[in-house]
Formats: sequence, structure tokens, C-alpha cells
Amino acid sequence: MRKVKQCFIGVALTLAVLLTGPLFLAACASFQDSSSWRTADRSSTGIAPTPEQEQRAVVQVYGARAYNWRGYFAVHTWISTKEASADTYYVHEVTGWRHYVVQSRPDAPDRAWYGSEPTLIADIRGDRAEAILDQLGGVIERYPYPTEYEAWPGPNSNTFVSWVIRQIPEMDVALPNHAIGKDFLGDDLVAEVPGGTGYQLSLGGYFGILAGTREGLELNILGLSLGVNPLGLGIKLPGVGELALRNTNPMSEATP
Repeated sequence: MRKVKQCFIGVALTLAVLLTGPLFLAACASFQDSSSWRTADRSSTGIAPTPEQEQRAVVQVYGARAYNWRGYFAVHTWISTKEASADTYYVHEVTGWRHYVVQSRPDAPDRAWYGSEPTLIADIRGDRAEAILDQLGGVIERYPYPTEYEAWPGPNSNTFVSWVIRQIPEMDVALPNHAIGKDFLGDDLVAEVPGGTGYQLSLGGYFGILAGTREGLELNILGLSLGVNPLGLGIKLPGVGELALRNTNPMSEATP
């Protein structure tokens, strides 16, 4: 009986730790737009350089809080690109309300995600961005879940972005720990981390562990991740994300 009680207490404490961040965000709730998704803000936030400001090729990764209550737990991520000398950006992402969930279309690269302001996760320009763009189209065509979408534990929008990053060595971008779905590996148990150097073990996206140079150490329990990032001098909290002093991802400087 004592062992059962101890097990129950352990499970309860684990759930309490995992849900502290999301519950705190729900109590604050200031980052969410209370309007309908039809009228929620989808305007450009001016983070990306305009084609006139930047003639070089551009590859950027963004993340923004998911819509409505899902935003207490997770972010939605996408990839924005511009060819050298092009006057239009393309946005590459997965959304769950279509039969074919993958989209690559001309769009503003840094639009708010239904009321949530985006954060620039990585910014790659010039020759390195061109090398990524040479591979990106073919990689997206090979995405293994083009008609599948599950908000939890995946495959979802974050599964798509992390999968694409893994296929292109020049990207090496670590996604935030609250990008739920990034750890969904399908039938695989082990894979390289998106950030380049490191590996992760994942049981269907429900449980797993990740260790990488850019990501640090993450423990995934039921899709909620916590951990530490020594290189970024930060900690990772479920729902809240990473609180760090340094960004370990590639971030380009403005055009000279």
C-alpha cells in the first residue's frame, strides 16, 4: 500500500511540475488575442528585412504561441525564405485544417499567428541560405506526413519544421522546447537533434530525452519538455519555453 501511495505522490508531483508553466500562462493570458480566429491579428510584424533592404538570400525560422488555449502549452513554428534578388518571401509550414497539410506559398514572412506575435528563432542569409534553398524544395516534397496532422504528440507543424531542419545540414537550428511535436520521430526511436551535434531518443513523442550542443539537455514527458542549456546559459520550462542569456542558433547580421 505504501508503494502505491508513493507512486501516486510521485505522479502527482510530476504532473504538478509539468503543468506549472501552462497554468501560470493561463492565469496571465495577456499574450493571447481574445478575438475570433477570423478577426485575430495576422499582420506583418516588421521583423524580417524587406526585399529592398536585403538582396541576399534569406532563410528564417519563426515561432509564435499557438492559437487559443493551446498557446499555454506550445508554439507554432514555420520557415520563411527569400531567394537572392527576389521581391517575394515564401512561407513553408504545416496547418491542420487541410487534407494536404503542407503549404509553401508567397506570404509575409513574419506575420502574427492569430494574435500572437512571432519570435525570430534563427536567421540565415547569403551563401549559406542559398545552399539551404537549393535543397529545400526537394526536402519538403519528401516530408513523410503530407496528409497527417495530430496536434499532440505529432505529426504537426513543429514535426514538419524539425524534420526539414534535420534533412539540411546547413540549417542546424534548435527549436524551442515548447514546440510540441518536434520530438515526434514516427517509427524511429533515435535521431540526430535538429541543432546539429547531438542525439535524441523518443517514444512516439510521448516520452524521450534529448542532448545536443545547441539544445542542451531536455527531458520530454507527455510532450512537455524541461531541461537546461549550458551553452545558452538557460533553463527550459514546460509551456514557458527557454529562459536563456544567449541564443545558440545562427543569427545573421544586417547587410553591410
